[in-house]
Amino acid sequence: MKTIKKGVFLVALLIAQISIGQNIDDLMLYRKDFKNISGKNTVSVTSYEKDGSHYVYAGGIGDVDVYSLDADGKLTPISNHKLHMEKGPSRGMVADNINGTDFLFVANKHGNVIETFKILDNGALERVSLVEDTDETHLGVAITLQVIHMKSASYLFIGGLEETPGLSSFKIHDDGKLTHVMSMKDDETIHTDGIIGMFVHKIKGKTYLYTGGFQDNGVSSFRVYDNGKFKNVNNISDNTTDRYLTGAYPVTGATLDGNHYVVVGHRHHKYYKRGGFIKRPDFVYHGDGVSVFKVDKKGALIPHFVLKDDENTKLQGQTRIEIVSTDNNEAVLAVGTRDDASIQLLKLDKEGILSPINYLETGFSIYYGLRSHKIGDDNFLIAGSFRSDLRKVASYKIAPKIDRGDKVIKHIVHLKYKEDASEEQINAAVNAFIDLKNKIPTVADFEWGLNDSTEGHTKGLTHTFVITFNDEHAREVYLFHEAHIALLNNYAAFFADAVVMDYWAEK
Repeated sequence: MKTIKKGVFLVALLIAQISIGQNIDDLMLYRKDFKNISGKNTVSVTSYEKDGSHYVYAGGIGDVDVYSLDADGKLTPISNHKLHMEKGPSRGMVADNINGTDFLFVANKHGNVIETFKILDNGALERVSLVEDTDETHLGVAITLQVIHMKSASYLFIGGLEETPGLSSFKIHDDGKLTHVMSMKDDETIHTDGIIGMFVHKIKGKTYLYTGGFQDNGVSSFRVYDNGKFKNVNNISDNTTDRYLTGAYPVTGATLDGNHYVVVGHRHHKYYKRGGFIKRPDFVYHGDGVSVFKVDKKGALIPHFVLKDDENTKLQGQTRIEIVSTDNNEAVLAVGTRDDASIQLLKLDKEGILSPINYLETGFSIYYGLRSHKIGDDNFLIAGSFRSDLRKVASYKIAPKIDRGDKVIKHIVHLKYKEDASEEQINAAVNAFIDLKNKIPTVADFEWGLNDSTEGHTKGLTHTFVITFNDEHAREVYLFHEAHIALLNNYAAFFADAVVMDYWAEK
Protein backbone atom coordinates (compact mmCIF):
# COMPACT_ATOMS: atom_id res chain seq x y z
CA MET A 1 0.00 0.00 0.00
CA LYS A 2 2.82 2.40 0.87
CA THR A 3 4.51 1.64 -2.46
CA ILE A 4 1.34 2.36 -4.41
CA LYS A 5 0.78 5.65 -2.60
CA LYS A 6 4.38 6.65 -3.24
CA GLY A 7 4.03 5.84 -6.94
CA VAL A 8 0.82 7.79 -7.24
CA PHE A 9 2.46 10.72 -5.46
CA LEU A 10 5.43 10.71 -7.82
CA VAL A 11 3.19 10.63 -10.90
CA ALA A 12 1.09 13.48 -9.54
CA LEU A 13 4.23 15.47 -8.74
CA LEU A 14 5.57 14.92 -12.26
CA ILE A 15 2.29 16.05 -13.82
CA ALA A 16 2.26 19.11 -11.58
CA GLN A 17 5.82 19.98 -12.57
CA ILE A 18 4.99 19.64 -16.26
CA SER A 19 1.92 21.83 -15.80
CA ILE A 20 3.91 24.46 -13.91
CA GLY A 21 6.61 24.47 -16.58
CA GLN A 22 4.04 24.93 -19.36
CA ASN A 23 2.41 27.83 -17.51
CA ILE A 24 5.73 29.55 -16.83
CA ASP A 25 6.75 29.39 -20.46
CA ASP A 26 3.57 31.16 -21.54
CA LEU A 27 2.88 33.71 -18.80
CA MET A 28 1.61 37.18 -19.63
CA LEU A 29 0.76 40.41 -17.79
CA TYR A 30 -2.81 41.70 -17.59
CA ARG A 31 -3.53 45.13 -16.14
CA LYS A 32 -6.18 44.96 -13.42
CA ASP A 33 -6.39 48.53 -12.16
CA PHE A 34 -4.79 51.96 -12.03
CA LYS A 35 -5.29 54.82 -9.62
CA ASN A 36 -4.25 58.44 -9.38
CA ILE A 37 -1.49 59.42 -6.97
CA SER A 38 -1.49 62.52 -4.78
CA GLY A 39 2.09 63.53 -5.53
CA LYS A 40 3.97 64.66 -8.60
CA ASN A 41 5.07 61.23 -9.78
CA THR A 42 5.74 57.63 -8.74
CA VAL A 43 9.42 56.82 -8.40
CA SER A 44 9.47 53.85 -6.02
CA VAL A 45 6.88 51.18 -5.22
CA THR A 46 6.84 48.58 -2.48
CA SER A 47 4.17 46.45 -0.83
CA TYR A 48 3.47 44.69 2.45
CA GLU A 49 1.07 42.20 4.01
CA LYS A 50 -0.14 43.06 7.51
CA ASP A 51 -2.62 40.91 9.42
CA GLY A 52 -4.00 39.44 6.20
CA SER A 53 -4.41 42.80 4.45
CA HIS A 54 -2.25 43.88 1.54
CA TYR A 55 -0.87 47.38 1.09
CA VAL A 56 0.98 49.26 -1.65
CA TYR A 57 3.31 52.19 -0.97
CA ALA A 58 4.00 54.49 -3.92
CA GLY A 59 6.70 57.05 -3.29
CA GLY A 60 7.46 60.08 -5.39
CA ILE A 61 8.84 63.57 -5.04
CA GLY A 62 7.89 64.81 -1.60
CA ASP A 63 5.46 62.14 -0.44
CA VAL A 64 4.27 58.53 -0.14
CA ASP A 65 0.80 57.34 -1.20
CA VAL A 66 -0.78 54.31 0.53
CA TYR A 67 -3.27 51.93 -1.12
CA SER A 68 -4.89 48.65 -0.24
CA LEU A 69 -4.64 45.84 -2.79
CA ASP A 70 -7.34 43.16 -3.00
CA ALA A 71 -7.32 39.66 -4.45
CA ASP A 72 -8.54 40.95 -7.83
CA GLY A 73 -5.70 43.46 -8.09
CA LYS A 74 -7.91 46.46 -7.32
CA LEU A 75 -6.23 49.44 -5.64
CA THR A 76 -8.02 51.60 -3.07
CA PRO A 77 -6.41 54.86 -1.81
CA ILE A 78 -5.90 55.04 1.97
CA SER A 79 -3.65 57.98 2.82
CA ASN A 80 -0.86 60.30 1.76
CA HIS A 81 2.22 61.22 3.81
CA LYS A 82 4.72 64.03 3.31
CA LEU A 83 8.44 63.33 3.38
CA HIS A 84 10.95 65.35 5.40
CA MET A 85 11.12 68.89 3.97
CA GLU A 86 8.82 67.59 1.21
CA LYS A 87 11.93 66.53 -0.62
CA GLY A 88 12.62 63.16 -2.16
CA PRO A 89 11.96 61.38 -4.31
CA SER A 90 11.44 58.46 -1.98
CA ARG A 91 13.75 55.67 -3.06
CA GLY A 92 14.63 52.20 -1.90
CA MET A 93 11.47 51.80 0.17
CA VAL A 94 11.35 48.57 2.14
CA ALA A 95 8.76 47.34 4.66
CA ASP A 96 9.58 44.77 7.32
CA ASN A 97 8.71 43.51 10.79
CA ILE A 98 11.15 44.28 13.60
CA ASN A 99 10.39 42.31 16.77
CA GLY A 100 6.63 42.49 16.29
CA THR A 101 6.31 46.01 14.86
CA ASP A 102 5.83 46.78 11.17
CA PHE A 103 7.90 49.57 9.66
CA LEU A 104 8.41 51.24 6.30
CA PHE A 105 11.93 52.55 5.70
CA VAL A 106 12.31 55.30 3.11
CA ALA A 107 15.44 56.79 1.56
CA ASN A 108 14.69 60.49 1.02
CA LYS A 109 17.02 60.96 -1.91
CA HIS A 110 17.46 64.75 -1.99
CA GLY A 111 16.46 65.31 1.61
CA ASN A 112 19.62 63.33 2.47
CA VAL A 113 17.84 61.44 5.26
CA ILE A 114 16.52 57.99 6.05
CA GLU A 115 12.96 58.06 7.37
CA THR A 116 11.30 55.32 9.42
CA PHE A 117 7.51 55.09 9.46
CA LYS A 118 5.45 52.79 11.64
CA ILE A 119 2.79 50.96 9.61
CA LEU A 120 -0.54 51.41 11.39
CA ASP A 121 -3.39 48.90 11.52
CA ASN A 122 -5.04 50.32 8.38
CA GLY A 123 -1.77 50.49 6.44
CA ALA A 124 -1.29 54.24 6.95
CA LEU A 125 2.03 55.62 8.18
CA GLU A 126 3.37 57.44 11.23
CA ARG A 127 6.94 58.78 11.17
CA VAL A 128 8.97 57.57 14.17
CA SER A 129 12.57 58.26 13.19
CA LEU A 130 14.76 60.47 11.03
CA VAL A 131 18.49 59.97 10.39
CA GLU A 132 20.38 62.73 8.60
CA ASP A 133 23.49 62.41 6.48
CA THR A 134 26.98 62.98 7.87
CA ASP A 135 30.43 62.85 6.33
CA GLU A 136 30.88 59.37 7.80
CA THR A 137 27.57 57.71 6.95
CA HIS A 138 27.20 58.21 3.16
CA LEU A 139 23.46 58.87 3.27
CA GLY A 140 23.55 61.81 0.87
CA VAL A 141 21.38 61.22 -2.21
CA ALA A 142 20.28 57.95 -0.59
CA ILE A 143 18.81 55.55 -3.12
CA THR A 144 18.71 51.92 -1.96
CA LEU A 145 17.78 50.21 1.32
CA GLN A 146 18.06 46.56 2.36
CA VAL A 147 16.95 45.01 5.66
CA ILE A 148 19.10 42.11 6.84
CA HIS A 149 17.96 39.96 9.77
CA MET A 150 20.80 38.43 11.77
CA LYS A 151 20.64 36.24 14.88
CA SER A 152 20.91 38.99 17.48
CA ALA A 153 19.51 42.02 15.63
CA SER A 154 18.25 43.44 12.34
CA TYR A 155 20.17 45.94 10.27
CA LEU A 156 19.37 48.47 7.56
CA PHE A 157 21.97 48.68 4.80
CA ILE A 158 22.02 51.94 2.86
CA GLY A 159 23.56 52.88 -0.45
CA GLY A 160 23.47 56.12 -2.38
CA LEU A 161 24.92 58.36 -5.02
CA GLU A 162 26.95 61.36 -3.96
CA GLU A 163 30.41 62.97 -4.08
CA THR A 164 31.67 60.61 -1.36
CA PRO A 165 29.65 57.41 -1.97
CA GLY A 166 29.79 54.24 0.08
CA LEU A 167 27.89 51.51 1.90
CA SER A 168 26.53 51.90 5.44
CA SER A 169 24.98 49.66 8.08
CA PHE A 170 22.57 50.79 10.82
CA LYS A 171 21.10 48.74 13.65
CA ILE A 172 17.28 48.84 13.71
CA HIS A 173 15.87 49.18 17.21
CA ASP A 174 12.46 47.93 18.31
CA ASP A 175 11.01 51.46 18.06
CA GLY A 176 12.28 51.90 14.50
CA LYS A 177 15.16 54.19 15.36
CA LEU A 178 18.52 53.61 13.71
CA THR A 179 22.01 53.51 15.19
CA HIS A 180 25.06 53.73 12.94
CA VAL A 181 27.22 50.59 12.98
CA MET A 182 29.67 50.88 10.10
CA SER A 183 30.33 52.63 6.80
CA MET A 184 32.72 51.71 4.00
CA LYS A 185 33.80 54.50 1.71
CA ASP A 186 33.88 53.76 -2.00
CA ASP A 187 37.29 53.34 -3.64
CA GLU A 188 38.75 52.19 -6.94
CA THR A 189 38.26 48.52 -6.02
CA ILE A 190 34.72 48.10 -4.71
CA HIS A 191 31.58 48.95 -6.66
CA THR A 192 29.55 51.16 -4.34
CA ASP A 193 29.51 54.42 -6.31
CA GLY A 194 25.79 54.77 -6.90
CA ILE A 195 24.26 51.72 -5.22
CA ILE A 196 20.87 51.41 -6.90
CA GLY A 197 20.38 47.68 -6.30
CA MET A 198 21.14 45.31 -3.41
CA PHE A 199 20.36 41.66 -2.70
CA VAL A 200 21.05 39.21 0.14
CA HIS A 201 21.89 35.50 0.04
CA LYS A 202 22.00 33.28 3.14
CA ILE A 203 24.43 30.44 2.42
CA LYS A 204 25.19 27.73 5.00
CA GLY A 205 24.68 30.02 7.96
CA LYS A 206 26.57 32.94 6.41
CA THR A 207 25.08 36.16 5.07
CA TYR A 208 26.25 37.90 1.91
CA LEU A 209 25.19 41.24 0.46
CA TYR A 210 25.53 42.11 -3.22
CA THR A 211 25.60 45.67 -4.52
CA GLY A 212 25.59 47.30 -7.93
CA GLY A 213 27.71 50.37 -8.66
CA PHE A 214 25.95 52.60 -11.15
CA GLN A 215 28.81 55.06 -11.59
CA ASP A 216 31.71 52.62 -11.37
CA ASN A 217 30.12 50.00 -13.65
CA GLY A 218 30.28 46.81 -11.64
CA VAL A 219 28.99 44.64 -8.79
CA SER A 220 30.48 43.75 -5.41
CA SER A 221 29.91 41.09 -2.76
CA PHE A 222 30.20 41.58 1.02
CA ARG A 223 30.16 39.23 3.99
CA VAL A 224 27.81 40.52 6.70
CA TYR A 225 28.44 39.56 10.33
CA ASP A 226 26.04 39.16 13.23
CA ASN A 227 27.04 42.54 14.69
CA GLY A 228 26.10 44.34 11.48
CA LYS A 229 29.66 44.91 10.30
CA PHE A 230 30.78 43.76 6.87
CA LYS A 231 33.79 43.17 4.64
CA ASN A 232 34.34 43.06 0.89
CA VAL A 233 34.60 39.61 -0.72
CA ASN A 234 35.09 40.26 -4.42
CA ASN A 235 34.28 42.70 -7.23
CA ILE A 236 33.30 42.26 -10.88
CA SER A 237 33.72 45.06 -13.43
CA ASP A 238 31.98 45.65 -16.74
CA ASN A 239 33.34 44.26 -20.00
CA THR A 240 31.99 43.61 -23.48
CA THR A 241 31.94 39.81 -23.45
CA ASP A 242 30.48 37.97 -20.44
CA ARG A 243 28.79 40.79 -18.46
CA TYR A 244 26.83 43.97 -19.13
CA LEU A 245 27.36 46.35 -16.21
CA THR A 246 27.74 49.85 -17.63
CA GLY A 247 25.37 51.75 -15.36
CA ALA A 248 24.69 48.71 -13.12
CA TYR A 249 21.17 49.34 -11.80
CA PRO A 250 18.81 46.62 -10.45
CA VAL A 251 20.18 43.66 -8.46
CA THR A 252 18.24 40.58 -7.36
CA GLY A 253 18.83 36.84 -7.02
CA ALA A 254 17.46 33.34 -6.55
CA THR A 255 18.48 29.93 -5.23
CA LEU A 256 17.61 27.04 -7.54
CA ASP A 257 18.50 23.39 -6.94
CA GLY A 258 21.19 24.43 -4.46
CA ASN A 259 22.75 26.96 -6.83
CA HIS A 260 22.84 30.59 -5.72
CA TYR A 261 22.50 33.23 -8.43
CA VAL A 262 22.69 37.02 -8.51
CA VAL A 263 20.96 38.77 -11.41
CA VAL A 264 22.03 42.28 -12.42
CA GLY A 265 20.54 44.69 -14.93
CA HIS A 266 21.73 48.07 -16.12
CA ARG A 267 20.53 51.33 -17.53
CA HIS A 268 23.43 51.99 -19.85
CA HIS A 269 25.10 55.39 -19.58
CA LYS A 270 24.21 56.09 -23.21
CA TYR A 271 20.64 56.76 -22.04
CA TYR A 272 21.66 59.70 -19.84
CA LYS A 273 21.75 63.08 -21.54
CA ARG A 274 22.66 65.34 -18.62
CA GLY A 275 26.14 66.75 -18.98
CA GLY A 276 28.46 65.92 -16.11
CA PHE A 277 26.11 63.34 -14.56
CA ILE A 278 28.20 60.36 -15.66
CA LYS A 279 31.56 60.46 -13.88
CA ARG A 280 33.33 58.27 -16.43
CA PRO A 281 32.22 59.51 -19.85
CA ASP A 282 34.68 57.31 -21.78
CA PHE A 283 32.29 54.32 -21.83
CA VAL A 284 31.48 52.33 -24.98
CA TYR A 285 27.91 51.27 -25.69
CA HIS A 286 27.95 47.53 -26.23
CA GLY A 287 24.24 46.82 -26.12
CA ASP A 288 21.76 45.93 -23.39
CA GLY A 289 21.65 42.69 -21.44
CA VAL A 290 20.84 41.07 -18.10
CA SER A 291 23.84 39.46 -16.40
CA VAL A 292 23.69 36.33 -14.24
CA PHE A 293 26.42 35.59 -11.68
CA LYS A 294 26.88 32.35 -9.81
CA VAL A 295 27.87 32.54 -6.14
CA ASP A 296 30.67 30.26 -4.96
CA LYS A 297 31.10 28.71 -1.50
CA LYS A 298 32.85 31.84 -0.19
CA GLY A 299 30.07 34.14 -1.37
CA ALA A 300 32.08 35.49 -4.29
CA LEU A 301 30.50 36.33 -7.64
CA ILE A 302 31.45 34.41 -10.79
CA PRO A 303 30.28 35.62 -14.26
CA HIS A 304 27.91 32.96 -15.56
CA PHE A 305 25.47 34.04 -18.29
CA VAL A 306 24.16 37.08 -20.20
CA LEU A 307 20.77 37.41 -21.86
CA LYS A 308 21.32 39.99 -24.58
CA ASP A 309 18.54 42.27 -25.76
CA ASP A 310 17.25 41.62 -29.28
CA GLU A 311 14.19 42.29 -31.43
CA ASN A 312 12.14 39.85 -29.34
CA THR A 313 12.86 41.35 -25.92
CA LYS A 314 12.35 44.64 -24.09
CA LEU A 315 15.50 45.20 -22.04
CA GLN A 316 16.60 48.73 -22.91
CA GLY A 317 17.09 50.86 -19.83
CA GLN A 318 16.46 48.34 -17.04
CA THR A 319 15.57 50.03 -13.76
CA ARG A 320 14.06 47.27 -11.63
CA ILE A 321 14.14 43.44 -11.61
CA GLU A 322 11.66 41.62 -9.39
CA ILE A 323 11.40 37.92 -8.54
CA VAL A 324 7.78 37.02 -9.32
CA SER A 325 7.82 33.37 -8.30
CA THR A 326 10.29 30.58 -7.67
CA ASP A 327 10.47 26.87 -6.96
CA ASN A 328 13.42 24.54 -6.73
CA ASN A 329 13.95 24.38 -10.50
CA GLU A 330 13.09 27.76 -12.00
CA ALA A 331 12.16 31.34 -11.24
CA VAL A 332 10.09 33.96 -13.02
CA LEU A 333 11.56 37.47 -13.12
CA ALA A 334 9.99 40.77 -14.18
CA VAL A 335 12.20 43.49 -15.66
CA GLY A 336 10.93 47.07 -15.65
CA THR A 337 12.42 49.32 -18.32
CA ARG A 338 12.56 53.07 -18.62
CA ASP A 339 13.63 53.29 -22.25
CA ASP A 340 11.56 50.41 -23.66
CA ALA A 341 8.61 51.43 -21.44
CA SER A 342 7.78 47.80 -20.84
CA ILE A 343 7.72 44.95 -18.35
CA GLN A 344 9.63 41.92 -19.61
CA LEU A 345 9.03 38.50 -18.05
CA LEU A 346 12.04 36.15 -17.96
CA LYS A 347 12.66 32.60 -16.81
CA LEU A 348 15.78 31.63 -14.85
CA ASP A 349 16.38 27.88 -14.80
CA LYS A 350 18.39 25.88 -12.28
CA GLU A 351 21.44 25.99 -14.57
CA GLY A 352 21.43 29.79 -14.31
CA ILE A 353 20.23 30.39 -17.88
CA LEU A 354 17.82 33.24 -18.57
CA SER A 355 15.26 33.07 -21.36
CA PRO A 356 12.44 35.47 -22.36
CA ILE A 357 8.80 34.57 -21.76
CA ASN A 358 6.57 37.50 -22.77
CA TYR A 359 6.46 41.26 -22.31
CA LEU A 360 3.84 43.97 -22.05
CA GLU A 361 4.38 47.48 -23.34
CA THR A 362 3.07 49.49 -20.42
CA GLY A 363 2.75 52.80 -22.22
CA PHE A 364 4.88 54.53 -19.59
CA SER A 365 8.54 54.45 -18.62
CA ILE A 366 9.26 52.64 -15.37
CA TYR A 367 11.78 54.42 -13.22
CA TYR A 368 12.61 52.07 -10.34
CA GLY A 369 8.90 51.76 -9.50
CA LEU A 370 8.13 48.05 -9.87
CA ARG A 371 7.12 45.60 -7.16
CA SER A 372 6.11 41.92 -7.13
CA HIS A 373 3.39 40.89 -4.67
CA LYS A 374 1.60 37.60 -4.01
CA ILE A 375 -1.97 37.19 -2.77
CA GLY A 376 -2.98 33.57 -2.27
CA ASP A 377 -1.88 31.69 -5.38
CA ASP A 378 -1.88 34.77 -7.60
CA ASN A 379 1.12 36.89 -8.52
CA PHE A 380 0.80 40.62 -9.13
CA LEU A 381 3.07 43.45 -10.21
CA ILE A 382 2.55 47.05 -9.15
CA ALA A 383 4.20 49.69 -11.34
CA GLY A 384 4.58 53.44 -11.38
CA SER A 385 6.23 56.04 -13.56
CA PHE A 386 8.35 59.12 -12.95
CA ARG A 387 6.30 60.99 -15.57
CA SER A 388 4.85 64.09 -13.91
CA ASP A 389 1.91 64.23 -16.34
CA LEU A 390 0.83 60.65 -15.62
CA ARG A 391 0.53 60.59 -11.81
CA LYS A 392 -0.76 57.03 -11.61
CA VAL A 393 0.11 53.63 -10.16
CA ALA A 394 -1.03 50.44 -11.91
CA SER A 395 -1.50 46.80 -10.93
CA TYR A 396 -1.01 43.77 -13.17
CA LYS A 397 -1.86 40.10 -12.71
CA ILE A 398 0.53 37.49 -14.10
CA ALA A 399 -1.39 34.61 -15.65
CA PRO A 400 -1.21 32.18 -18.60
CA LYS A 401 -1.37 33.97 -21.93
CA ILE A 402 -4.78 34.11 -23.57
CA ASP A 403 -4.84 33.14 -27.24
CA ARG A 404 -6.68 36.00 -28.97
CA GLY A 405 -6.25 34.59 -32.45
CA ASP A 406 -6.73 37.31 -35.07
CA LYS A 407 -9.05 39.40 -32.91
CA VAL A 408 -8.66 43.13 -32.29
CA ILE A 409 -9.74 45.32 -29.37
CA LYS A 410 -12.68 47.68 -29.77
CA HIS A 411 -12.40 50.52 -27.26
CA ILE A 412 -15.74 52.36 -26.98
CA VAL A 413 -16.16 55.67 -25.17
CA HIS A 414 -19.60 57.24 -24.62
CA LEU A 415 -19.54 60.83 -23.35
CA LYS A 416 -21.95 63.38 -21.97
CA TYR A 417 -20.83 66.99 -21.72
CA LYS A 418 -21.86 69.37 -18.95
CA GLU A 419 -24.84 71.61 -19.62
CA ASP A 420 -22.81 74.74 -19.00
CA ALA A 421 -20.05 73.68 -21.41
CA SER A 422 -20.03 76.02 -24.39
CA GLU A 423 -20.22 74.83 -27.99
CA GLU A 424 -16.63 76.00 -28.49
CA GLN A 425 -15.45 73.96 -25.50
CA ILE A 426 -17.29 70.85 -26.66
CA ASN A 427 -15.94 71.19 -30.20
CA ALA A 428 -12.41 71.65 -28.88
CA ALA A 429 -12.76 68.51 -26.75
CA VAL A 430 -14.16 66.49 -29.67
CA ASN A 431 -11.39 67.67 -32.00
CA ALA A 432 -8.75 66.79 -29.42
CA PHE A 433 -10.23 63.30 -29.20
CA ILE A 434 -10.25 62.92 -32.98
CA ASP A 435 -6.65 64.11 -33.16
CA LEU A 436 -5.48 61.20 -30.99
CA LYS A 437 -5.42 59.01 -34.10
CA ASN A 438 -2.69 61.28 -35.50
CA LYS A 439 -0.66 61.50 -32.28
CA ILE A 440 -0.75 57.90 -31.03
CA PRO A 441 0.73 55.42 -33.53
CA THR A 442 -0.91 52.33 -31.98
CA VAL A 443 -4.42 53.47 -32.98
CA ALA A 444 -5.36 51.08 -35.80
CA ASP A 445 -8.74 52.63 -36.61
CA PHE A 446 -10.91 55.48 -35.32
CA GLU A 447 -14.51 56.58 -35.79
CA TRP A 448 -16.98 58.71 -33.89
CA GLY A 449 -20.50 60.06 -34.09
CA LEU A 450 -23.41 61.77 -32.33
CA ASN A 451 -26.19 59.74 -30.75
CA ASP A 452 -29.14 59.07 -33.08
CA SER A 453 -31.05 56.55 -30.97
CA THR A 454 -34.75 57.20 -30.22
CA GLU A 455 -35.20 54.33 -27.75
CA GLY A 456 -34.73 56.48 -24.68
CA HIS A 457 -31.91 54.50 -23.04
CA THR A 458 -28.93 56.74 -23.71
CA LYS A 459 -28.71 58.03 -20.10
CA GLY A 460 -28.02 61.44 -21.60
CA LEU A 461 -24.82 60.34 -23.37
CA THR A 462 -24.39 62.17 -26.66
CA HIS A 463 -21.00 61.36 -28.23
CA THR A 464 -19.52 57.94 -29.07
CA PHE A 465 -15.90 57.26 -30.03
CA VAL A 466 -14.75 53.83 -31.24
CA ILE A 467 -11.01 53.13 -31.32
CA THR A 468 -9.50 49.88 -32.61
CA PHE A 469 -6.26 48.36 -31.30
CA ASN A 470 -4.48 45.31 -32.67
CA ASP A 471 -3.38 43.95 -29.27
CA GLU A 472 -2.93 44.64 -25.54
CA HIS A 473 0.32 46.52 -26.14
CA ALA A 474 -1.40 49.01 -28.41
CA ARG A 475 -4.17 49.66 -25.89
CA GLU A 476 -1.69 50.25 -23.05
CA VAL A 477 0.39 52.65 -25.13
CA TYR A 478 -2.77 54.60 -25.98
CA LEU A 479 -4.12 54.66 -22.44
CA PHE A 480 -0.98 56.12 -20.89
CA HIS A 481 0.26 58.12 -23.89
CA GLU A 482 1.10 61.77 -23.24
CA ALA A 483 -1.52 62.91 -25.80
CA HIS A 484 -4.31 60.89 -24.13
CA ILE A 485 -3.31 62.11 -20.67
CA ALA A 486 -3.24 65.69 -21.98
CA LEU A 487 -6.75 65.26 -23.40
CA LEU A 488 -8.05 64.18 -20.00
CA ASN A 489 -6.16 66.90 -18.16
CA ASN A 490 -7.40 69.62 -20.50
CA TYR A 491 -11.01 68.60 -21.16
CA ALA A 492 -12.25 66.21 -18.46
CA ALA A 493 -13.64 69.24 -16.60
CA PHE A 494 -16.27 69.53 -19.37
CA PHE A 495 -17.40 65.86 -19.06
CA ALA A 496 -20.63 65.27 -17.14
CA ASP A 497 -20.50 61.47 -17.48
CA ALA A 498 -18.72 58.72 -19.39
CA VAL A 499 -19.08 55.00 -20.11
CA VAL A 500 -16.05 53.11 -21.37
CA MET A 501 -16.16 49.50 -22.57
CA ASP A 502 -13.69 47.26 -24.42
CA TYR A 503 -14.31 44.00 -26.23
CA TRP A 504 -12.44 41.65 -28.54
CA ALA A 505 -13.80 41.37 -32.07
CA GLU A 506 -12.94 39.60 -35.29
CA LYS A 507 -10.98 41.70 -37.74
